[in-house]
Amino acid sequence: MTSATPQPAPLWQPSPERIAAARITAFQSWAAERFGAPAEGGYAALHRWSVTELDTFWQAVAEWFDVRFGTPYETVLGDRAMPGAQWFPGATLNYAEHALRAAEDPARADEAALLYVDETHETVPVAWGELRRQVGALAARLRELGVRPGDRVSGYLPNIPEAVTALLATAAVGAVWTSCAPDFGARSVLDRFQQVEPVVLFTVDGYRYGGKEHDRRDTVAELRAELPSLRAVVHIPLLGTAAPEGALEWSELTAGTAEPVFEQVPFDHPLWVLYSSGTTGLPKAIVQSQGGILLEHLKQLGLHCDLGPEDRFFWYTSTGWMMWNFLVSGLLTGTTVVLYDGSPGYPDTGAQWRIAERTRATLYGTSAAYVMACRKAEVHPARDFDLSAVKCVATTGSPLPPDGFRWLHDEVADDLWIASVSGGTDVCSCFAGAVPTLPVHIGELQAPCLGTDLQSWDPAGKPLTGEVGELVVTNPMPSMPVYFWNDPDGSRYHDSYFEMFPGVWRHGDWITLTDRGSVVIHGRSDSTLNRQGVRMGSADIYEAVERLPEIKESLVIGLEEADGGYWMPLFVHLVPGAELDDALREKIKRTIRAELSPRHVPDEVIEVPGVPHTLTGKRIEVPVKRLLQGTPLDKAVNAGSVDDLGLLRFYEELARTRKQA
Repeated sequence: MTSATPQPAPLWQPSPERIAAARITAFQSWAAERFGAPAEGGYAALHRWSVTELDTFWQAVAEWFDVRFGTPYETVLGDRAMPGAQWFPGATLNYAEHALRAAEDPARADEAALLYVDETHETVPVAWGELRRQVGALAARLRELGVRPGDRVSGYLPNIPEAVTALLATAAVGAVWTSCAPDFGARSVLDRFQQVEPVVLFTVDGYRYGGKEHDRRDTVAELRAELPSLRAVVHIPLLGTAAPEGALEWSELTAGTAEPVFEQVPFDHPLWVLYSSGTTGLPKAIVQSQGGILLEHLKQLGLHCDLGPEDRFFWYTSTGWMMWNFLVSGLLTGTTVVLYDGSPGYPDTGAQWRIAERTRATLYGTSAAYVMACRKAEVHPARDFDLSAVKCVATTGSPLPPDGFRWLHDEVADDLWIASVSGGTDVCSCFAGAVPTLPVHIGELQAPCLGTDLQSWDPAGKPLTGEVGELVVTNPMPSMPVYFWNDPDGSRYHDSYFEMFPGVWRHGDWITLTDRGSVVIHGRSDSTLNRQGVRMGSADIYEAVERLPEIKESLVIGLEEADGGYWMPLFVHLVPGAELDDALREKIKRTIRAELSPRHVPDEVIEVPGVPHTLTGKRIEVPVKRLLQGTPLDKAVNAGSVDDLGLLRFYEELARTRKQA
């Protein structure tokens, strides 16, 4: 008889009081009485029920959060095939109506719905009643401008209250929202907006970032010239300039007092269009529905993030990233949403912690990269800021390395709920992550999310436990895209997720599901390292290498060569003053060998002037791999999707040099 492997102690364990007070605990008890959910067995039993009784679970979510249906639904799930699942057929509703429900309570009308913070770090509140008034006024004017359900309305806007008002007014009308951040250049914006042909463009004259003003009036003029579908342009004078000729003034459009009219649209009616990073071609225009996003975000924010009216929700993001849409949905739970517009590290690396302090944020979300930058810069959040209101720090964008977990625990609070989450723009939500009633283990996401039938599969479609496999979702989620724009036969949508395993969503990440139900993310499977048949995630190497003080950032690529060989270079961007000599090269290899395995040791360590990223800050691996395989730059990457195209020329030149050698 063999003894069971001892389980490592968790980094954090919620107290019995915290578990009892969590909304997910109340939901489980209620669902047990009302719908036959398991009353015992904790989260694992609830999750199992949520995916085996999918229809019943989502009906329970709709009832628990008192979703208002303009017309009732005929059934919860009419067709469960993927792609093409039909959710709540027959139902009508409106997302914006739910986002503004808190304003209906006279006791809350003067409370803050939004807290706006810019680089001065001063806080400006927008009350629930005022937000509702502005949305009502703007929605009425949009209708006067001829905007109808299904029309597209676009925003070239930073993370400011006006962007939230414009999104909600668009949704109230039944039109379809889409946005880009103003640091996107004209070509990047047009690659997105030209696909969907917006009839209205909300825009600023510029923005402030890193202590400087950035004038965008020339870019706006180019957008207007290249978007012939526009019927109206709305000017928001963030830098104080006058409206250009033919543009409407924001202040005039939002001056009215019309009561909001919420168009009751079908459950699967488009709410917004999000875009993939578009690193290797035109960005995919991903369409998600009013009802699907409403239910998914109520579940995610109200149960997993444990948000309610007493909370303040701050996530560092921009309007060009799905996390902005997710942040705005904090309004659905009656939560005060914190909007920060500016550089994440201005005037110093600790800036985001200062904002969390100033706004009394209870849930603070950021990127794993920011956490690691704070660790490297020796920021001490708990010492320097009053973070007593912060109950949870959440991270996404890339896997949070084990050192990031330890640093947050040591430098923010011992009793800190650390929620590393993973999902995608494709579903505008999380597949796995935050559960307020479960322990946190270093380097792991707490669990798959409710209603998400998350599995790890080998190439033959066999489920795996304790081994690396493809992240798949074997049952539909309400927020999966209803379609891609300009994809009439659905082929692009199908090929993006369902080509490898027909009828099963394959996301393109490597994951491990542990035997205790937690999840480990290993990075993208389409840039996976495969040494001697052993698959390795790039995230594991980044975590080990970037712990070294000399390394600012790194990029690892695995390249199958024509002669059957395999070349795995590691590119390193050094901190100022560091030198890549033989001693540092050996130190890097020794670290990887000791912390990972000899198989992970790169063939070469090469210094680079910088690591290229997408516009939303993710490392670019696949285009670099294509460049190293000899693909020309203009074919390997969509230039408008990269933060610094010049950095890619290094890899293009390296490929040329290797070929000549």
